[in-house]
Amino acid sequence: MKQIQIDNPIIEVEDLRFYYGESRAIHGVDLKFPEKQVTALIGPSGCGKSTLLRCFNRMNDLIDISRVEGKVILDGESIYDKSTDVIELRRKVGMVFQKSNPFPKSIYENVIYGLRIAGEKDKAFLDERVENSLKGAALWDEVKDRLQDSALGLSGGQMQRLCIARAIAVNPSVILMDEPCSALDPKSTARVEELIGELRKDFTIIIVTHNMQQAARVSDFTAFLFEGDLIEFGVTKQLFVKPAKKQTEDYITGRFG
Repeated sequence: MKQIQIDNPIIEVEDLRFYYGESRAIHGVDLKFPEKQVTALIGPSGCGKSTLLRCFNRMNDLIDISRVEGKVILDGESIYDKSTDVIELRRKVGMVFQKSNPFPKSIYENVIYGLRIAGEKDKAFLDERVENSLKGAALWDEVKDRLQDSALGLSGGQMQRLCIARAIAVNPSVILMDEPCSALDPKSTARVEELIGELRKDFTIIIVTHNMQQAARVSDFTAFLFEGDLIEFGVTKQLFVKPAKKQTEDYITGRFG
């Protein structure tokens, strides 16, 4: 597959292969992710897009039978080196899951959870980070008078934006989003999509989505995967209007998937 030119990528994937036991889920993927852009990973269910996403912050390490071959390079360093501090990696590469997962704590404590883990105790700093992160997640005006209330009292859309605030509070370089809108109503989905557009100014975002219209709306670049192979990668507008591969065209026009 012909690669498009990505200058100064923040993440480089080189001949990445991923296995669940003897079953290979990712087949020798090469891919570069541009900094402070939104890249969508699309493809039918089971194509490997969520598995690939979780390779970027080593979430797949939690699966006993998994193994990785090849390289993932973040800011010039291989994240699968034995010397890699995985906790520090996950600070640099935050994640927002398909189902919002606030902790059974206050809104305030949810936002600063990662900072507390890192040993931060300065209340003025924490207060400022809570406000800035909630503003960054377009949630501040809705919750500023109830920061000590349980996060579990928020609506589904608010919970997902709280999880985004929690991710950005530790000032990551990259935010991974695994189908962040799939459990949300259309209004909440629109809010999160608008938020993604704002966050790209400060963060690199990689989003897995099954929704072709969403990928077209929110992303600058799109990678299409099928059965563990990277079929096509390109500028979203070009890929959706004039894909280079017939397989890509068949998928985005709904002929399969």
